[in-house]
Amino acid sequence: MFDARLRPLIDPPLNRIGRALAAGGVTANMLTFLGLVLGLAGAGAIALGQLAIGLALIIANRLLDGLDGAVARANGPTALGGYFDIVADFAFYVSIPLAFGFLDPANTQAALVLVAAFVLTGVSFLAFAVVAAERGEETRAHGRKSFFYSTGLAEGAETIAVFIAFALFPAWFVPIAYGYAALCVLTVFQRSALAVTQFRD
Repeated sequence: MFDARLRPLIDPPLNRIGRALAAGGVTANMLTFLGLVLGLAGAGAIALGQLAIGLALIIANRLLDGLDGAVARANGPTALGGYFDIVADFAFYVSIPLAFGFLDPANTQAALVLVAAFVLTGVSFLAFAVVAAERGEETRAHGRKSFFYSTGLAEGAETIAVFIAFALFPAWFVPIAYGYAALCVLTVFQRSALAVTQFRD
């Protein structure tokens, strides 16, 4: 919901850093995998009760996720890089709710519901991208990407805000998780309605 609005604010500084990193020989895939390692380490820290460390690693993961895109724009995006980026993103996304499930068994059911909602959202996102690519459709609403990014109520910015809320207010994990899962499901319906409109032959 907010990703496209945030792009004009965050892309210019990220692009400057990305060009400098690219000039120094850093590749987008290096940053993608480093970000994934840090994100999964953050999930591990949360599962062990180290919420402050987990929060710091979540933020580091998102910073590197932004920088890998900036380096890719500097060097030229690749299909392989786009593939690794989306796989790393979803691996990170599902790890955080699962970590809170391990942290407190009372969170387990809500964590699993949220992971299932992420799976549905991810499937709708990727299916939309595949069909849009087959039809030759493009969008720059989320910046220059290696494949079609459809908008939705629950996107990256909202997900990170929820993860930060989990870390700051762990006692509220269950209601926040259920609420965000509902927003993810609404996103699937929203994206499906858009597909009916956009892909009607």
